[in-house]
Amino acid sequence: MKAVAYTSTGPSSVLALEERDEPHAGVGEVRVRIHVSGVNPTDWKSRRGGGAAALPRPQVPNQDGSGVVDEIGPGVTAFAPGDRVWVWDAAYQRPNGTAQELVVLPVRQVVALPDTADFDLGASLGIPALTAHRTLTTHELGPRELTPGSLSGRTVLVAGGAGAVGHAAIQLAVWAGATVVSTVSSPAKARLAEAAGAHHVVDYRDTDAAEAIGALAPRGIDIIVEVNPGANAELDVRVAAADATIAIYADSPAALAVPVRPSMTKNLRYQFVLTYTTPAEAKDAAVRAVTAAVADGALPVGAAHGLPITRFPLSETAAAHDAVENGLVGKALIDLP
Repeated sequence: MKAVAYTSTGPSSVLALEERDEPHAGVGEVRVRIHVSGVNPTDWKSRRGGGAAALPRPQVPNQDGSGVVDEIGPGVTAFAPGDRVWVWDAAYQRPNGTAQELVVLPVRQVVALPDTADFDLGASLGIPALTAHRTLTTHELGPRELTPGSLSGRTVLVAGGAGAVGHAAIQLAVWAGATVVSTVSSPAKARLAEAAGAHHVVDYRDTDAAEAIGALAPRGIDIIVEVNPGANAELDVRVAAADATIAIYADSPAALAVPVRPSMTKNLRYQFVLTYTTPAEAKDAAVRAVTAAVADGALPVGAAHGLPITRFPLSETAAAHDAVENGLVGKALIDLP
């Protein structure tokens, strides 16, 4: 089978297309024939590492993907060959991500994909949607699992609504009944956030964002989904409602200056989010909620829905990684042979 792998961390040039023996499903495992592999920032960051360093074994990149069940191992009853599925965290602490024709995963990391959802959508879930769900369910008084109406009466601010996580956060929050405000940096990105379903969009380069958000949400924002905490720390505290949660899923800057007294006055909660290490019950809740939202048609992708797709063949996985690293707007997807 064809696979892309790297044997040392570094630039995208370490990625190489190769032929591998086919893996087989063991006890409690499912083998999936990948049709589409999704690329996220975490994929190129893991591949680049902290510099050139040899790996103990070759690594196939990419956490997300979709395809068809190809083989089931002993004890697996939830799936049968031919079932359409999406997968999550394929390469986390494992050497075999989705940039290959066949991947074997524990059954827990394989999720049924409805016939109404295409493989592009399946490969775009994973990291973005599960991260978004976690950011929206960390409010002290809010739900731990999103359902239609579970955020009714809440106002959500999504920073960077044109990004993949921001896109999923907008869609999930709207599905759950929240009023959604999104901040963006250009008219083009404003159109994407609107297409995703945001009720209000604020171009922070064209207006006083705090004033604009305050006018849209005079009671304040209940949940802030934050991608740029360093730049937005003051803004977030200004627009937050009392007892709000600021959920941070980006790792830049390395250190964050928190406005302490204003945060104390409003009893704000800062929640840092890394989907890989969220508690198992929170991850399972996210998978269930995302599955329900997909079944309801609430998480569409593509330019018409605010997440343009750029396609690459497996042989150009390096180019896909470079595109994401260089700030591609939308989603990079890799088509498998």
